[in-house]
Amino acid sequence: MILLTTLIGAGQGLFLAVFTAQSYALFELVPAQDGARFHAPASLIALVLTGAGLLASFFHLGRPQRAWRAIAQWRTSWLSREVIALPAFMAAVLVYALAHWSGWRPALVTLADGVVIDLTFAAGVLASILAFALFLCTAMIYACLPFLREWHSPLTVINYTLLGAASGFTLATAIAAAAAPGLFAFFAAWALVITALAALGRGASLWRNRRLRPRSTVQTAIGVKHPRIVQRSKGFQAGSFNTREFFHGRAPGTLRWIRWVFVVAVFAVPALLLAASLATGSVAAALAAFPVQYAGLLAERWYFFAEANHPQNLYYQAIE
Repeated sequence: MILLTTLIGAGQGLFLAVFTAQSYALFELVPAQDGARFHAPASLIALVLTGAGLLASFFHLGRPQRAWRAIAQWRTSWLSREVIALPAFMAAVLVYALAHWSGWRPALVTLADGVVIDLTFAAGVLASILAFALFLCTAMIYACLPFLREWHSPLTVINYTLLGAASGFTLATAIAAAAAPGLFAFFAAWALVITALAALGRGASLWRNRRLRPRSTVQTAIGVKHPRIVQRSKGFQAGSFNTREFFHGRAPGTLRWIRWVFVVAVFAVPALLLAASLATGSVAAALAAFPVQYAGLLAERWYFFAEANHPQNLYYQAIE
């Protein structure tokens, strides 16, 4: 799940960056780029990232051969909706990339000021809508669970979207350094702004979650009113599904350490590198920003999953 959510988020963000540049160029706000040399390759990189995330998700399944059944509950399940939105997004991005690569860009609409809306723009609009729908579906898998209060917040959707967009625009900055120098400053500035917004959103969720107080306690869980109850054993000799799937098994100090790691790696270091690339035009700083940020996102996503206090852990506080 960590690889799935971070890889597809970066892929969605990268495509949104690429299409944003095309949209700006349509109104002559940034230099237009050759579709076959920039838009197509960058879109294919976005496809590779989302495809890698999709592949990683199969390792989470107990029976991968039955994965197709996940779409059956699309009326009520955000997971089913994600399973539909992800390949739909990938298909739209593929059409966008192929249209740019082949140069087949038939005009669909001509606006009053002479701006031509062609096939690539229409495919880009569709893929952008699907990208945001996919962000929503992925985040709501966790945000829709009221018993996991750390996740049950609009901030979950906001953070999944902003973190994916930040990593995508940061990657677009690195790609522009090699393939589209005219867009280098444009992407770097946007990446810096979105990274700052993501820092605010994630900071808000950390602040909120630190102030949550459990609705249930060990006393209410087992029906004993003694003021001090300490669990010494998990209650059985072998591990169980509960202790494997709903508890990370790490000491509180480990969580604090990982929290600082991702705050520095996702926000502080990339922001400094992007600012340096904007100020000096340093390509090296721009190239370093994405791998640092993505490594931080891996830590951030692990922390996201580990931070949630599942109510069942009232019974399994000690798992050794």
